[in-house]
Amino acid sequence: MLRIGFPIPMKENENRRAILPEHIPTTGVASYLVFETGYGNVMGIDDEEYHKVNAIVTERQEVCGCPIICNPKPVATTDEYFSKGKVLFGWIHAVQGRQITDALVENGMTAIAWEEMFERGRHCFWRNNEIAGEATILHSFLNLGRLPYQCRVAVIGRGNVARGAIRMLERLGCAITVYDKKTSPLLREEIDNFDVIVNAVLWDVFRKDHLIYEEDLAKMKRDAMIIDISCDEGMGVQSSHPTSIAKPIYMHKGVLHYAVENSPSLVYRSASRAISAAVFPFLSDLANETHNDVLDGATIVRYGKILDEKIRRFQNRV
Repeated sequence: MLRIGFPIPMKENENRRAILPEHIPTTGVASYLVFETGYGNVMGIDDEEYHKVNAIVTERQEVCGCPIICNPKPVATTDEYFSKGKVLFGWIHAVQGRQITDALVENGMTAIAWEEMFERGRHCFWRNNEIAGEATILHSFLNLGRLPYQCRVAVIGRGNVARGAIRMLERLGCAITVYDKKTSPLLREEIDNFDVIVNAVLWDVFRKDHLIYEEDLAKMKRDAMIIDISCDEGMGVQSSHPTSIAKPIYMHKGVLHYAVENSPSLVYRSASRAISAAVFPFLSDLANETHNDVLDGATIVRYGKILDEKIRRFQNRV
């Protein structure tokens, strides 16, 4: 049986945690779960609570030495567990992430991507996607400097992320119009009607067109804002690039842009609970190296070999 390490995420302002003590007893592999000292402190959970459920709490070096690493947001440039033969379990986003893909390939690692985990047609992390929509709306409006109920808002998308965004916008009293990929050309014609545009569409990285083009910005209202929850650089929103919690916005051609890539960390207690509920059912199969259709389907790199054709095509790999 393999040990699974849970290091404290090194990504700036990343406070989400992958597993909470309440879910550990049901995994059946508690003594093979290894947590970095202070792992739960940000949640108000001390190390003793992990000890009580028979998990191991130790220093980071030992955690990073585990053959399997579970981290919601791994960073190839700072995380020391990128080494030969390890398994990485978390949100990888390797299609657009050249650095993390290179590190996985060069070290002969295996990557199981949370974004590719589906069970009976439903994304295992669907609730986290909703939280992304909810948290982004809350944070972005604070940076806009206007009360939400004073704004007319267009939302592009009808998936889990859009559902979370719409739920929060409704509760904040916004006037909302919903578009999808098919009706996005209509949005471009009506774009001057809105104070805020929210992009919640997962964009096909091989498409050359956009939902919103650079030239559309000139048609938008003064002091308008684009909230790009998908935050894929130059894709759905041509003028968009990812931002951080520390510096969430930028102005481009008179339009405020918000594109924080880990906004759920702003509500890390709610997000961590949802992540933990999604992760714990798979820990036994991971530790025991047992076949699992969901995990197998989400394995995008195995022993340094890219399995997901989207990664190879997008990054022009042989």
